[in-house]
Amino acid sequence: RTLHLSLVGIRDLSVIETAPEARLPILTRIAEDDDGLVRDAITREMDRGGQVFYVHNRVETIEAAAARVRKLVPKARVAIGHGQMSEGMLERVMLDFDAGLFDVLVCTTIIESGLDIPNANTMLIARADTFGLAQLYQLRGRVGRSDRRAYAYLLHRRSQPLSGVARRRLHAIFSASDLGAGYQIALSDLEIRGAGNILGAEQSGWMAAVGFDLYTQMLADAVDLRRGRIPAPEPAPVRLELPGSAFLPDSYISAAGAKLEVYRRFSQVKTDTDAQTLRAHLLDRFGQIPSEVDGLFRAVAVRMAAEAAGVSEVRVDEGRLTLKWRRYDRAVVTRTLSLAGFRGVVAGSNQVRIPLVRGRDPVETVLRALGAVMPSAASA
Repeated sequence: RTLHLSLVGIRDLSVIETAPEARLPILTRIAEDDDGLVRDAITREMDRGGQVFYVHNRVETIEAAAARVRKLVPKARVAIGHGQMSEGMLERVMLDFDAGLFDVLVCTTIIESGLDIPNANTMLIARADTFGLAQLYQLRGRVGRSDRRAYAYLLHRRSQPLSGVARRRLHAIFSASDLGAGYQIALSDLEIRGAGNILGAEQSGWMAAVGFDLYTQMLADAVDLRRGRIPAPEPAPVRLELPGSAFLPDSYISAAGAKLEVYRRFSQVKTDTDAQTLRAHLLDRFGQIPSEVDGLFRAVAVRMAAEAAGVSEVRVDEGRLTLKWRRYDRAVVTRTLSLAGFRGVVAGSNQVRIPLVRGRDPVETVLRALGAVMPSAASA
C-alpha cells in the first residue's frame, strides 16, 4: 500500500536500480520437482567448486529432505539448518557452511535475509508455489553474490496443479530476473495482492474490479485534480503500416506470459536508450535477435520519430510513403522535404505522399523523411 501511495504521488519514492559491479543476473527456472533435476543441479555446482542451498520450509520433514539429497548425491556433504535448532548449534552449522565444510545446506527460510556466502551459487526451493513473492525474491538473492553465474530452481509438485495466484507469483519472479528487479517484483506483488484502501486498515480495496493500471491512473488523475493540476491528455497512438514482419516468433519466445511481457516493454519504449536497454535484455535472455523482432525495433523507431514530428499515420504501400497529420503547415513541410532531397512530393489537406526509390530500404526512407519534417512540424 505504501508503494501504491508513492506511485500515485501521495508519498515520495526513490529507487536504487544499480547492481554491484561484476554481478550477473540469476538464471531462474520453474520446474517440476524431479530427482534427476535435483541431482544434476547439485552435482553441477559441486563440480565447479560451489555450494548449494536446498530450501525445504517444513521443520518436521526436513530430515527426510536431507536424506533425499544424500541419496541422490552420495558424495555431497549435507548439513541442516532451521530456526528450531539451538542458537549455538545453528551458528556452528552456518559457520561451517560458510567455511566450505559442507556442500549442501538443507534449510528453511531462515536464510532469506542478511546472508552473504559468495561461494553458494545454486538454490533449489521445494514447494516454491507455497511461498510469497517477496519471500521468493529474498531467497533468490542469497545466491549470485559474486561474479559467478548463479542458478535458482523453483520446484513444484508434479502431482499437484498450481493455483492461479501461485502461477502468477512464479511467473513474476521468473520474468523479473534482471539485476535491480526489486521494484518490478514489488509492482507485481501489488497487482496480485491488491493495493488496499488509501485510508483505514483494509489491505484489499476496489482495484481488482477495474484492474491495476486503470485504478492507478484514475487515482493519479484524482490526486492531480486535488492539487490543481489538469492532467495532460493522452496522445493518440500513431498508426503504422510498414513492410516486413514485426512480431515475436514462437521459435524465439515460446512462453505466452514472457511474450506478453516483452510486447508490453516494447509499448513502453520512449527513447533510443530505452530501445537499446530492451535489445540488450533480449540478447541476454533469449539470444540472437531474429529479423521479425528486429522489425519490431524498427517499428518502434518509426513510432517515436512520428510522435516527435506530430504525425498521426505512417503508411508504406504501392511504392510510396504517406505521412498524415491532424494539422500541419503544408507549404513548410513540402519545402522542407524538397530541401532534404525528396522528389515528387504531393501534398494534400492533411497528408503528403512521397515516391519511394526502388532498391532503397523503405523504413530508412521513412525515418529520414520524419527526421526532416520534425522541426517544421513543431513550428506548425
